[in-house]
Amino acid sequence: MTKISLPLEGGCQCGKLRYRVSQPPLMIYCCHCTNCQKISGSAFAISATIVETSFEFTAGEAKKTEWRSDAGNQRYGYICGDCGTRIAHGQTPSIGMLSLRAGTLDDASWIEPSGHIWTKSAQPWVSFKADDIVCDGQPTDYTPFVEKFNSLGRFDG
Repeated sequence: MTKISLPLEGGCQCGKLRYRVSQPPLMIYCCHCTNCQKISGSAFAISATIVETSFEFTAGEAKKTEWRSDAGNQRYGYICGDCGTRIAHGQTPSIGMLSLRAGTLDDASWIEPSGHIWTKSAQPWVSFKADDIVCDGQPTDYTPFVEKFNSLGRFDG
């Protein structure tokens, strides 16, 4: 298996907003909540949980938008003000993590979700693999997601 090099880089669809991530993601998961369905215009969103301090915009200026999540948390998102691409989401007050939209990475070929959250809102045609971690709502413990992601050995350390 090919190891992924840091930093990770990515950006929006039009290319005006660019970012860099200096640390590996803690995990990657699919979220099936109704907010992610509306935000992505799809059945779910694929997110990489990253340490907030490892993330920086390198070109352009992100627009910030806010909403309340299905779990009742106050959330915010960074989007490109020109093309509307969602880049990352955080929580207020900050928990030190961001949910990076994995599809915005320049190279997303290595992305493999550890599991799925908010599956009670999943579209009825979505199916899960037998070894997927599946949570009906917001998990109280992400340790299994992190352990499964680390077992894939995508990054050194």
